[in-house]
Amino acid sequence: MTVGRGDLVLVRTGQLARARRDGWGDYAGGPAPGLSFTTAGWLHGREIAAIATDTWGFEVRPNEFEHAFQPLHQVVIPHLGLLIGEMWDLEALAEDCAADGTYDFWLTAAPLPITGAVGSPVNPIAVK
Repeated sequence: MTVGRGDLVLVRTGQLARARRDGWGDYAGGPAPGLSFTTAGWLHGREIAAIATDTWGFEVRPNEFEHAFQPLHQVVIPHLGLLIGEMWDLEALAEDCAADGTYDFWLTAAPLPITGAVGSPVNPIAVK
């Protein structure tokens, strides 16, 4: 599979599924798998439109720099204009993709129609 310009990339870590199975514990704010700050160049080079994960913050926690809270957010949102989705439930989609071996699909995730709003919930729909 090739990741390219305009794509929306989904990253399933399994953290949300584990929280549902084993308890929420420190899901929201504790240690988490996710993207490293070093992925900023890759994200920029691919010119993707958006990225979404099943974690609460999309990037690895604890943060990689002592004095920066979510440094990847600080770079990719204002400088790349990257849209970020967090806490997406990707389990059913992952099972479907594994079953038929098809990992690309059309995806829409429209935000609430509120002018000037940020951080809107979405209702993502994947069509294969």
